[in-house]
Amino acid sequence: MRIRVAVIGGGSWGTTVAHLAAHTAPTVLWARRSDLAEELNSLHTNERYLPGYALNPDLWATDSLREAVDGADVVVMGVPSQGFRSALEAVAEHVRAWVPILSLTKGLELSSGLRMTQIVNQVLPGHPAAILTGPNLAKEILAGDAAAAVIATPDQVVAQHLQRIFHQQLFRVYVNPDVVGCEIAGALKNVIAIAAGMADGLGAGDNTKAAVITRGLAEMSRLGEAMGGQFATFSGLAGMGDLMATCMSPHSRNRSVGDRLGQGHTIEEVIEEMNMVAEGVKTSKVVMDLAGEYEVEMPISKEVFAVCHEGATAADAYRGLIRDQDGGVEHPTLSYR
Repeated sequence: MRIRVAVIGGGSWGTTVAHLAAHTAPTVLWARRSDLAEELNSLHTNERYLPGYALNPDLWATDSLREAVDGADVVVMGVPSQGFRSALEAVAEHVRAWVPILSLTKGLELSSGLRMTQIVNQVLPGHPAAILTGPNLAKEILAGDAAAAVIATPDQVVAQHLQRIFHQQLFRVYVNPDVVGCEIAGALKNVIAIAAGMADGLGAGDNTKAAVITRGLAEMSRLGEAMGGQFATFSGLAGMGDLMATCMSPHSRNRSVGDRLGQGHTIEEVIEEMNMVAEGVKTSKVVMDLAGEYEVEMPISKEVFAVCHEGATAADAYRGLIRDQDGGVEHPTLSYR
C-alpha cells in the first residue's frame, strides 16, 4: 500500500513541499480558498504565491480539510506559527491514530513560546512529531536548483519513512534526532535575517553583513544549547545553511522585511505591503522572552525586537556600524557579543 500524504496550507512552501511529495506518493494539498484549489487542479499553478512556476500535475488540491486528512498516512503542516495550533486542532478532528505530523513551520508560538513539535505533542499526543527544515527557498526548488534539507525527529524509523517520501535527485534529505536544535535554529535564523536585511537597506558593506550573520549564528547556538539543542546542529544545514540562505537571498521574506526597514519604512508599512508571513517579526518577541528565561545574551536579536516592536529604527540599531554623512562613526549600538 502506498503512503498517502496530506499537506495543510497552500502558501509558497506548503505548495512546494506538496509538489515534491507528489513525485513519490499520492499527495493532496489543503487550501483554505476554493479558487486556489481549483487553480491547482485545473492549471497546476499557484500564481498568488509562486507566479510563473508549473506544479506537479499529479498533485491534487481541495478546500475540504476532512477530504484532505481522512485516510492520510502523513500530515504535513505548512501554516504560519501563530495559526499552527488552531489548524492542528481542526486536523485532529479527522486524522487517524498514530499518523506522523511533519511541521514545515519555522517559528515559535507567541502566547506560549512553544516550538511546533511541542504543540503537536499537546494537541495530538501519541502522534510522532517531526520537522522538515534547512536552506530551502521555494522558488529555487521549483526552478530545479539542487537543495538539501533535514528531517528531525527522535524516532529514526519515522525519520527514514519520511526521508523516502521527500528525498529526490535534486532535493537531498538528511535525518537528525536533534529536534530542539533544528527548531530553534529555524526560528532564530528569521530574526537574524531581518538584521542582515537592515544592513542591505542601510547600504552597509559586506563586511558588516558577514559580521552580523556570524555573530547571529553565535546567538542562535547559545540559546539553542541552553534549551537542550546540540552544538553541531547549528553548524549544519538546519543552522548555518538555513541562516546563510535566508540572510542572502532576494527571495527571503525576512531579509526583505529588514531591507525595507533599512530603507526607512516602518514595520507597519512593511507588513501591509506583504502577502506572506515573515515569521521573524513575531518570533523576535518570543526570542527575547526565552533569552531572559535562559539568561542568554542576544544583542542582535534585541535590536531586531526593538525595531519591530518598540519603535526603534534600523539606523538606531546600526548606529556606530555604518558611516554617517560626515564620515565619522559613533559608539556601536548593534553589539557582537
